[in-house]
Formats: sequence, C-alpha cells, structure tokens
Amino acid sequence: MVSLTEEQMEEMAWGLKGSNLDFIWVVRESEITKLPSEFIDLTTSGKGLIVTWCNQLELLAHEAIGCFLTHCGWNSILEGLGLGVPMVGVPKWADQLTNAKFIKEIWGVGVRAKEDEKGVLRREELMGCLKEVMEGERSVEIKKNAFKWKELAKEAISEGGSSDKSIDEFVEHLKCGNEKGVVKKLTDENDHC
Repeated sequence: MVSLTEEQMEEMAWGLKGSNLDFIWVVRESEITKLPSEFIDLTTSGKGLIVTWCNQLELLAHEAIGCFLTHCGWNSILEGLGLGVPMVGVPKWADQLTNAKFIKEIWGVGVRAKEDEKGVLRREELMGCLKEVMEGERSVEIKKNAFKWKELAKEAISEGGSSDKSIDEFVEHLKCGNEKGVVKKLTDENDHC
C-alpha cells in the first residue's frame, strides 16, 4: 500500500552500498526503475542482490541473515521476532509506528530509523542504523534479545506451550458450542460441555 519515492529508493540504495554489508533487497518489479542504474550495476559485484520476490519466512530463517530492514508490518515483525532476527524499523503509517516502538523499546531487538523533515530516510541514517544492529556493543545486546524472543516463541508454540494450550482450548470451545448447537462465550472457563 506504500510506494517509495524515487528519492527514497535512491537514498536506501546508497545507504545499503555505503554500509559495506552484504544484502538482499526485495524490490517489486514495478519499482525497479526507481533504482539508480549505476547501483544495479554495482550489485553484480557480489555485495548485494536485488530480487523481485522471495519467500520472506524462508529467507529470515536462514542462518546467514543478520538483520531485517522492515516497514514494521505486524506479520513481518512477528516473523523476524519468532526467528530471532535483529531489525531496523522504517515504519510509514498505521500500526507500523507502534510496532517500530516495540522493536526498539519493548523487545529491544532493533532500532528505528528516523526520516528527515521531508519524510525521507537518508543514507547516512540507514548506514548508522545498520551498523548499530550489526556491529559494536549495542549489537550484542540486540542479538541477545532477539535470541531470547526466538526461544520464547519456540516455547509458546511447542507442545504444552501457552499458544499450543490456547489453540487447544479454542478448538475445544468451538466443539462444545457445536455440540449444543449454540456458540459459547470463550471467556466462560467454568462452563464445560
């Protein structure tokens, strides 16, 4: 729903290049023309790869991924959090702003990149955020927190974990409601069918 401007795409491109980190950048085919042509040529040198689509979950699960530059959509941050991937948040609107706050301040698994007064994330800011998440003292804390949340997510979905139990209870409530021919209130824990 958000389309980046040509100026924003250019700033991100040069920020990625300037970070001197290896990267994979998923750019919709319709947006490729917004990239600087000389940048596309540079990515063939082996530091970067631009693709028009990827399976995000598989990519984030790969051990070579050190950081996730994300728009902070709920599904994306849950995938990053559940897979223990540190994040750089670049929210644009709606819940993404709150989600970015969680990434930085509540879960401690990343940073939020700040846009300038024109609403553009500048290359210097992006490079600084990537370095903060990938290198130095702060990155150690971020990686430690990301691993902690990954383990908590694993525990929750494992047999007997909180999510596993909640799903079982939900299904049981649905089955009880169907047996009686009515929909039961899910909050009524004392009433069993």
